[in-house]
Amino acid sequence: MAGLMVVSSRNPVHSVLFLILAFFNAAGLFILLNAEFLAMLLVVVYVGAVAVLFLFVVMMLDINYSELREGFQKYRSLGLLIGAVLLVELLATFFEYSGNVKSLPSPGAVHNTKALGQVIYTDYIYLFQLAGLILLVAMIGAIALTLRKRSGVRKQVIADQNSRTRAETVKLAKVETGAGVKEAS
Repeated sequence: MAGLMVVSSRNPVHSVLFLILAFFNAAGLFILLNAEFLAMLLVVVYVGAVAVLFLFVVMMLDINYSELREGFQKYRSLGLLIGAVLLVELLATFFEYSGNVKSLPSPGAVHNTKALGQVIYTDYIYLFQLAGLILLVAMIGAIALTLRKRSGVRKQVIADQNSRTRAETVKLAKVETGAGVKEAS
């Protein structure tokens, strides 16, 4: 439902908020699957990036804040309900349905984060390294595309900056009290 609201919402701020809700729902599903590391990774990376995007949207667009506050008041009960559902899902991961506290893993058991690391760095090490290489090539390609020669674009020449003299860069001006700035001759 949150994903549908992302694409159907007319207000970009509401669309971003629904996207954040969709990411939190996906993180809740990961927690229910006992993949806490992936859930936290999803929250930190995607929600963190979307929060930055949200700040840019707020700064770039002319948003009527009084209308935005009315929307918060209007949907407060729905927000509290969604928050309660997410809280129940989180609590369900820590306690079994029967009410008994989940037993701690045995000393020989492997936690899912450690198991994920073992799988990535043993069975799929070549694919992991290939993914890193592809990201490196993409980064170098993006840098190469932005450094191409373009007419009318000024570039920084560090040698010229280091070789200039004080007379070329500093201009002395004689300022008299109450008269403003006059150039010295």
